[in-house]
Amino acid sequence: QVHLAESGGGLVQAGGSATLSCVSSENMFEIDDLKWYRQSPGLERALVAATTRAGTIKYADFVEGRFTISRDNAKNTFYLHMNSLKPEDTAVYLCNAVVIGRNTDYDYWGQGTQLTVSS
Repeated sequence: QVHLAESGGGLVQAGGSATLSCVSSENMFEIDDLKWYRQSPGLERALVAATTRAGTIKYADFVEGRFTISRDNAKNTFYLHMNSLKPEDTAVYLCNAVVIGRNTDYDYWGQGTQLTVSS
């Protein structure tokens, strides 16, 4: 069982920056995929960024080079660094950890952190 806890949301002005953190209760070497999602009112949950154990990284098209996902295994923490924020980035951001099992994958979620970008 992996417990995740996000932090770092809040109110940011458009054009500003923010860094979200997600602390894992388990050693991150035990986790295969680390992801950030976001959910805005009336919209489906959307993948923002993902990184795999092998180091593969991918971003949603709407990131447009503004965000960076990173990890610090020593701290069991991964991050989403966000620059040039826009009002449309306003959402609840959720971190997600995937452990690939022998017969099934195990998905773990944080509780979410609200980021509001003011214009």
